[in-house]
Amino acid sequence: MIRIFTTLDQVETALGDELGPTDALVVDQDRIDAFAAATGDYQWIHVDPVRAAAESPFGVTIAHGYLTLSLMPYFGQRLFRLDFGTARINYGLDKVRFPAPVPVGSALRGKATFTALKTIPAGAVLTTRYVLAVDGAAKPACIAESMILLS
Repeated sequence: MIRIFTTLDQVETALGDELGPTDALVVDQDRIDAFAAATGDYQWIHVDPVRAAAESPFGVTIAHGYLTLSLMPYFGQRLFRLDFGTARINYGLDKVRFPAPVPVGSALRGKATFTALKTIPAGAVLTTRYVLAVDGAAKPACIAESMILLS
């Protein structure tokens, strides 16, 4: 269920609230291959299913860590909507970690928590902690803090 915020005060009130989890997104080989093509990262562990089956400790290809990270906006759009202001500008990332792999065919889900809201001359910076996890995995696949400038 998407949580809709219409004011900055509502966002501030929601600091610390966990949003999610989302419905699952299955990470298939086509998505992994498209990411490899977009980034030029053709490491075999991501794009060679035959070699991965024979040599990888996972027995299958795995998604790039940066592919997993790049799915934060996909999950964010399914968790919350900020219906105020004029612009959303990527302000950066903090504390990015990839504790566990995303094997091809995995069902990935996202959660988000607003952790900080800081006013600056250009607007307000909202920090959101994302946790992306594979169904059934002991550890999350990605934990990262995203900062967005709201103006």
